[in-house]
Amino acid sequence: MDVDFIFRIAAVGIIVAVLNQLLVRSGREEQAMMTTLAGLVVVLMMIIQQISTLFDTIKSTFGL
Repeated sequence: MDVDFIFRIAAVGIIVAVLNQLLVRSGREEQAMMTTLAGLVVVLMMIIQQISTLFDTIKSTFGL
């Protein structure tokens, strides 16, 4: 896992946090919640890809 991957996750978090605050202050709490959930899904998909790569590496290492 590269440091670049961690920075990408942090960037998504910062963007989602800023959008969340803007939407909450403008009175759109439902859209703020949906934005937060969308950011969570994006980060989870990024992590799932890395976990898949990890399992492939383990399989090839142990010859499974």
